Amino acid sequence: MEFTLITLLNGLSYGLLLFMLSSGLTLIFSMMGVLNFAHASFYMVGAYLAYAISSKVGFWPALVIAPLVVGVLGAIVERYGLRRVHKYGHIPELLFTFGLSYVMLEIVQLLWGRTAVAYKIPAELDGPLFTLYTTTFPMYRGFMMLIALLMLLAIYLVLTRTRIGLVIQAALTHPDAVEALGHNVPRVLMLVFGGGCALAGLAGVIGGNAFVTEPNMAAAVGSIIFVVVVVGGMGSLAGALLASLLIGVLQTYAVALDYSFVSVFGKLGIVIAESSFGYDVWKLTISQVAPIMPYMFLVLILIFRPRGLMGTREG
Repeated sequence: MEFTLITLLNGLSYGLLLFMLSSGLTLIFSMMGVLNFAHASFYMVGAYLAYAISSKVGFWPALVIAPLVVGVLGAIVERYGLRRVHKYGHIPELLFTFGLSYVMLEIVQLLWGRTAVAYKIPAELDGPLFTLYTTTFPMYRGFMMLIALLMLLAIYLVLTRTRIGLVIQAALTHPDAVEALGHNVPRVLMLVFGGGCALAGLAGVIGGNAFVTEPNMAAAVGSIIFVVVVVGGMGSLAGALLASLLIGVLQTYAVALDYSFVSVFGKLGIVIAESSFGYDVWKLTISQVAPIMPYMFLVLILIFRPRGLMGTREG
Protein backbone atom coordinates (compact mmCIF):
# COMPACT_ATOMS: atom_id res chain seq x y z
CA MET A 1 0.00 0.00 0.00
CA GLU A 2 2.81 2.40 0.89
CA PHE A 3 4.61 1.78 -2.41
CA THR A 4 1.38 2.09 -4.39
CA LEU A 5 0.29 5.41 -2.88
CA ILE A 6 3.69 7.12 -2.94
CA THR A 7 4.36 5.99 -6.52
CA LEU A 8 0.88 7.17 -7.52
CA LEU A 9 1.53 10.63 -6.02
CA ASN A 10 4.92 10.84 -7.74
CA GLY A 11 3.29 9.83 -11.02
CA LEU A 12 0.54 12.44 -10.63
CA SER A 13 3.09 15.18 -9.88
CA TYR A 14 5.13 14.23 -12.95
CA GLY A 15 1.95 14.04 -15.04
CA LEU A 16 0.86 17.50 -13.93
CA LEU A 17 4.27 18.88 -14.89
CA LEU A 18 3.78 17.32 -18.34
CA PHE A 19 0.40 19.01 -18.50
CA MET A 20 1.95 22.37 -17.68
CA LEU A 21 4.19 21.85 -20.69
CA SER A 22 1.63 20.37 -23.07
CA SER A 23 -1.17 22.83 -22.27
CA GLY A 24 0.65 25.72 -23.92
CA LEU A 25 1.43 23.65 -26.99
CA THR A 26 -2.20 22.48 -27.15
CA LEU A 27 -3.49 26.06 -26.96
CA ILE A 28 -1.14 27.18 -29.72
CA PHE A 29 -2.12 24.28 -31.98
CA SER A 30 -5.86 24.62 -31.37
CA MET A 31 -5.77 28.36 -32.12
CA MET A 32 -3.16 28.59 -34.86
CA GLY A 33 -2.70 25.09 -36.24
CA VAL A 34 1.02 25.39 -35.49
CA LEU A 35 3.02 22.54 -33.96
CA ASN A 36 5.69 24.55 -32.18
CA PHE A 37 8.87 22.44 -32.25
CA ALA A 38 10.59 25.08 -30.10
CA HIS A 39 8.06 24.71 -27.27
CA ALA A 40 10.39 22.65 -25.07
CA SER A 41 13.10 25.26 -25.66
CA PHE A 42 10.89 27.89 -24.03
CA TYR A 43 10.64 25.47 -21.08
CA MET A 44 14.44 25.39 -20.96
CA VAL A 45 14.71 29.18 -21.18
CA GLY A 46 12.19 29.51 -18.34
CA ALA A 47 14.33 27.29 -16.12
CA TYR A 48 17.55 29.18 -16.88
CA LEU A 49 15.91 32.59 -16.40
CA ALA A 50 14.49 31.40 -13.07
CA TYR A 51 17.97 30.25 -12.06
CA ALA A 52 19.48 33.62 -12.96
CA ILE A 53 16.72 35.64 -11.29
CA SER A 54 16.51 33.48 -8.16
CA SER A 55 20.25 33.77 -7.62
CA LYS A 56 19.79 37.56 -7.42
CA VAL A 57 16.40 38.21 -5.82
CA GLY A 58 15.09 34.81 -4.77
CA PHE A 59 12.77 32.08 -6.06
CA TRP A 60 9.39 33.77 -5.54
CA PRO A 61 10.08 36.79 -7.77
CA ALA A 62 11.53 34.38 -10.35
CA LEU A 63 8.27 32.39 -10.27
CA VAL A 64 6.47 35.48 -11.61
CA ILE A 65 9.13 37.24 -13.68
CA ALA A 66 10.57 34.31 -15.67
CA PRO A 67 7.25 33.14 -17.24
CA LEU A 68 6.38 36.75 -18.13
CA VAL A 69 9.73 37.23 -19.86
CA VAL A 70 9.33 33.94 -21.74
CA GLY A 71 5.81 34.99 -22.74
CA VAL A 72 7.08 38.30 -24.12
CA LEU A 73 9.82 36.44 -25.98
CA GLY A 74 7.21 34.10 -27.48
CA ALA A 75 5.04 37.05 -28.55
CA ILE A 76 8.05 38.66 -30.27
CA VAL A 77 8.84 35.38 -32.05
CA GLU A 78 5.26 35.17 -33.34
CA ARG A 79 5.03 38.80 -34.37
CA TYR A 80 8.35 39.14 -36.19
CA GLY A 81 9.08 35.55 -37.22
CA LEU A 82 6.26 33.03 -37.30
CA ARG A 83 3.69 35.46 -38.72
CA ARG A 84 5.91 36.13 -41.73
CA VAL A 85 6.16 32.44 -42.67
CA HIS A 86 2.56 31.53 -41.73
CA LYS A 87 1.24 32.41 -45.21
CA TYR A 88 3.57 29.85 -46.81
CA GLY A 89 1.99 26.86 -45.03
CA HIS A 90 2.73 24.36 -42.29
CA ILE A 91 6.09 23.08 -43.54
CA PRO A 92 7.81 26.51 -43.35
CA GLU A 93 6.28 26.96 -39.87
CA LEU A 94 7.70 23.63 -38.71
CA LEU A 95 11.11 24.43 -40.19
CA PHE A 96 11.07 27.87 -38.56
CA THR A 97 10.28 26.54 -35.07
CA PHE A 98 12.71 23.62 -35.55
CA GLY A 99 15.52 26.03 -36.42
CA LEU A 100 14.50 28.35 -33.57
CA SER A 101 14.96 25.52 -31.06
CA TYR A 102 18.61 25.15 -32.11
CA VAL A 103 19.18 28.91 -31.96
CA MET A 104 17.78 29.02 -28.42
CA LEU A 105 19.92 26.05 -27.40
CA GLU A 106 23.11 27.71 -28.66
CA ILE A 107 22.24 31.00 -26.93
CA VAL A 108 21.65 29.20 -23.63
CA GLN A 109 24.98 27.39 -23.94
CA LEU A 110 26.77 30.66 -24.71
CA LEU A 111 25.26 32.38 -21.67
CA TRP A 112 25.31 29.58 -19.08
CA GLY A 113 27.67 26.95 -20.45
CA ARG A 114 27.20 23.32 -21.44
CA THR A 115 26.99 21.82 -17.95
CA ALA A 116 24.16 21.78 -15.43
CA VAL A 117 23.65 24.84 -13.23
CA ALA A 118 22.93 24.79 -9.49
CA TYR A 119 19.25 25.78 -9.61
CA LYS A 120 18.10 24.64 -6.18
CA ILE A 121 14.73 24.11 -4.55
CA PRO A 122 13.94 27.06 -2.20
CA ALA A 123 14.74 26.29 1.42
CA GLU A 124 11.15 26.85 2.60
CA LEU A 125 9.93 24.12 0.23
CA ASP A 126 12.83 21.72 0.74
CA GLY A 127 11.44 19.17 3.13
CA PRO A 128 8.77 16.50 3.60
CA LEU A 129 5.12 17.38 3.09
CA PHE A 130 3.92 14.31 4.97
CA THR A 131 5.08 10.82 5.94
CA LEU A 132 3.19 7.73 4.87
CA TYR A 133 4.28 4.74 6.96
CA THR A 134 8.06 5.05 6.51
CA THR A 135 8.20 7.03 3.23
CA THR A 136 8.09 10.81 3.00
CA PHE A 137 6.49 12.78 0.17
CA PRO A 138 8.50 15.90 -0.71
CA MET A 139 6.89 19.28 -0.09
CA TYR A 140 8.12 20.57 -3.44
CA ARG A 141 6.26 17.80 -5.29
CA GLY A 142 3.08 18.95 -3.60
CA PHE A 143 3.90 22.54 -4.58
CA MET A 144 4.32 21.45 -8.22
CA MET A 145 0.90 19.80 -8.14
CA LEU A 146 -0.69 22.89 -6.58
CA ILE A 147 0.78 25.24 -9.21
CA ALA A 148 -0.35 22.94 -12.03
CA LEU A 149 -3.91 22.76 -10.67
CA LEU A 150 -4.04 26.54 -10.17
CA MET A 151 -2.79 26.98 -13.74
CA LEU A 152 -5.52 24.63 -15.01
CA LEU A 153 -8.16 26.62 -13.10
CA ALA A 154 -6.78 29.91 -14.45
CA ILE A 155 -6.88 28.67 -18.06
CA TYR A 156 -10.46 27.47 -17.61
CA LEU A 157 -11.60 30.77 -16.09
CA VAL A 158 -9.84 32.88 -18.72
CA LEU A 159 -11.30 30.90 -21.63
CA THR A 160 -14.84 30.62 -20.27
CA ARG A 161 -15.40 33.62 -17.98
CA THR A 162 -13.57 36.56 -19.56
CA ARG A 163 -14.10 38.70 -22.64
CA ILE A 164 -10.65 37.91 -24.06
CA GLY A 165 -11.39 34.20 -23.60
CA LEU A 166 -14.60 34.48 -25.59
CA VAL A 167 -12.77 36.39 -28.33
CA ILE A 168 -10.07 33.70 -28.42
CA GLN A 169 -12.64 30.91 -28.76
CA ALA A 170 -14.57 32.83 -31.41
CA ALA A 171 -11.38 33.56 -33.36
CA LEU A 172 -10.70 29.83 -33.42
CA THR A 173 -13.84 29.02 -35.42
CA HIS A 174 -14.94 32.34 -36.98
CA PRO A 175 -11.90 34.60 -37.43
CA ASP A 176 -13.53 36.69 -40.17
CA ALA A 177 -16.57 37.46 -38.02
CA VAL A 178 -14.36 38.37 -35.06
CA GLU A 179 -12.33 40.71 -37.24
CA ALA A 180 -15.53 42.26 -38.62
CA LEU A 181 -16.56 43.07 -35.04
CA GLY A 182 -13.42 45.17 -34.67
CA HIS A 183 -11.10 42.74 -32.91
CA ASN A 184 -7.50 42.44 -34.04
CA VAL A 185 -7.21 38.70 -34.79
CA PRO A 186 -3.43 38.75 -35.47
CA ARG A 187 -2.93 40.40 -32.08
CA VAL A 188 -5.10 37.74 -30.45
CA LEU A 189 -2.97 35.02 -32.07
CA MET A 190 0.20 36.76 -30.87
CA LEU A 191 -1.18 36.81 -27.31
CA VAL A 192 -2.12 33.12 -27.55
CA PHE A 193 1.36 32.16 -28.76
CA GLY A 194 2.98 34.31 -26.07
CA GLY A 195 0.67 32.86 -23.42
CA GLY A 196 1.44 29.30 -24.50
CA CYS A 197 5.16 30.03 -24.28
CA ALA A 198 4.65 31.62 -20.85
CA LEU A 199 3.04 28.37 -19.64
CA ALA A 200 6.11 26.48 -20.87
CA GLY A 201 8.30 29.00 -19.04
CA LEU A 202 6.29 28.45 -15.85
CA ALA A 203 6.84 24.70 -16.20
CA GLY A 204 10.57 25.42 -16.54
CA VAL A 205 10.57 27.47 -13.33
CA ILE A 206 8.83 24.66 -11.45
CA GLY A 207 10.53 21.69 -13.10
CA GLY A 208 14.05 23.08 -13.49
CA ASN A 209 14.98 22.68 -9.84
CA ALA A 210 12.90 19.55 -9.27
CA PHE A 211 14.92 17.77 -11.94
CA VAL A 212 18.05 19.16 -13.64
CA THR A 213 18.60 22.48 -15.39
CA GLU A 214 21.00 21.80 -18.24
CA PRO A 215 21.06 22.34 -22.03
CA ASN A 216 19.68 18.88 -22.86
CA MET A 217 16.55 19.35 -20.75
CA ALA A 218 14.56 20.54 -23.79
CA ALA A 219 15.48 17.44 -25.79
CA ALA A 220 14.64 15.23 -22.81
CA VAL A 221 11.02 16.37 -22.59
CA GLY A 222 10.41 17.62 -26.14
CA SER A 223 9.34 14.29 -27.58
CA ILE A 224 7.20 13.42 -24.53
CA ILE A 225 5.23 16.65 -24.98
CA PHE A 226 4.22 15.69 -28.51
CA VAL A 227 3.28 12.22 -27.30
CA VAL A 228 0.96 13.82 -24.73
CA VAL A 229 -0.62 16.15 -27.31
CA VAL A 230 -1.24 13.37 -29.83
CA VAL A 231 -2.46 10.82 -27.29
CA GLY A 232 -4.81 13.34 -25.65
CA GLY A 233 -6.12 14.60 -28.97
CA MET A 234 -4.83 17.45 -31.10
CA GLY A 235 -6.12 20.72 -29.68
CA SER A 236 -7.93 19.23 -26.66
CA LEU A 237 -6.91 20.65 -23.26
CA ALA A 238 -8.96 18.03 -21.42
CA GLY A 239 -7.28 15.34 -23.51
CA ALA A 240 -3.85 16.79 -22.74
CA LEU A 241 -4.63 16.64 -19.01
CA LEU A 242 -5.86 13.05 -19.22
CA ALA A 243 -2.90 11.93 -21.36
CA SER A 244 -0.41 13.71 -19.09
CA LEU A 245 -1.72 11.97 -16.00
CA LEU A 246 -1.87 8.57 -17.71
CA ILE A 247 1.66 8.82 -19.08
CA GLY A 248 3.04 10.27 -15.83
CA VAL A 249 1.56 7.49 -13.70
CA LEU A 250 2.39 4.75 -16.23
CA GLN A 251 6.03 5.77 -16.55
CA THR A 252 6.52 6.33 -12.82
CA TYR A 253 5.16 2.90 -11.94
CA ALA A 254 7.22 1.32 -14.71
CA VAL A 255 10.43 2.92 -13.41
CA ALA A 256 9.66 1.78 -9.87
CA LEU A 257 8.91 -1.84 -10.81
CA ASP A 258 12.06 -3.97 -10.91
CA TYR A 259 10.41 -7.17 -12.13
CA SER A 260 11.48 -8.98 -15.26
CA PHE A 261 8.89 -10.01 -17.82
CA VAL A 262 9.84 -13.64 -17.13
CA SER A 263 8.81 -13.28 -13.48
CA VAL A 264 5.62 -11.34 -14.35
CA PHE A 265 4.48 -14.01 -16.82
CA GLY A 266 5.49 -16.67 -14.31
CA LYS A 267 3.07 -15.22 -11.75
CA LEU A 268 0.36 -15.40 -14.41
CA GLY A 269 1.11 -19.09 -14.94
CA ILE A 270 2.95 -18.59 -18.24
CA VAL A 271 6.40 -20.18 -18.22
CA ILE A 272 9.04 -18.90 -20.65
CA ALA A 273 11.81 -21.44 -21.01
CA GLU A 274 15.44 -20.43 -21.41
CA SER A 275 15.43 -22.11 -24.83
CA SER A 276 12.55 -19.92 -26.02
CA PHE A 277 13.10 -17.54 -28.93
CA GLY A 278 14.12 -14.09 -27.69
CA TYR A 279 14.56 -15.23 -24.08
CA ASP A 280 17.09 -12.44 -23.40
CA VAL A 281 14.44 -9.88 -24.26
CA TRP A 282 11.99 -11.38 -21.77
CA LYS A 283 14.70 -11.12 -19.08
CA LEU A 284 14.54 -7.33 -19.31
CA THR A 285 12.92 -5.61 -16.32
CA ILE A 286 9.91 -3.33 -16.63
CA SER A 287 12.02 -0.40 -15.40
CA GLN A 288 14.49 -0.96 -18.26
CA VAL A 289 11.77 -0.54 -20.90
CA ALA A 290 10.00 2.32 -19.07
CA PRO A 291 11.48 5.05 -21.35
CA ILE A 292 9.83 3.57 -24.45
CA MET A 293 6.42 2.93 -22.89
CA PRO A 294 4.95 6.37 -23.78
CA TYR A 295 5.93 5.82 -27.40
CA MET A 296 4.37 2.35 -27.40
CA PHE A 297 1.23 3.97 -26.00
CA LEU A 298 1.40 6.55 -28.82
CA VAL A 299 1.64 3.85 -31.49
CA LEU A 300 -1.38 2.01 -30.06
CA ILE A 301 -3.41 5.24 -29.94
CA LEU A 302 -2.53 6.05 -33.56
CA ILE A 303 -3.60 2.56 -34.64
CA PHE A 304 -6.88 2.28 -32.76
CA ARG A 305 -7.94 5.91 -32.17
CA PRO A 306 -6.04 8.29 -34.49
CA ARG A 307 -7.82 11.42 -33.23
CA GLY A 308 -6.61 10.74 -29.66
CA LEU A 309 -8.45 10.08 -26.42
CA MET A 310 -10.53 13.26 -26.50
CA GLY A 311 -9.64 14.90 -29.78
CA THR A 312 -12.13 16.06 -32.36
CA ARG A 313 -9.75 16.20 -35.31
CA GLU A 314 -7.39 13.62 -36.78
CA GLY A 315 -3.71 14.31 -36.03
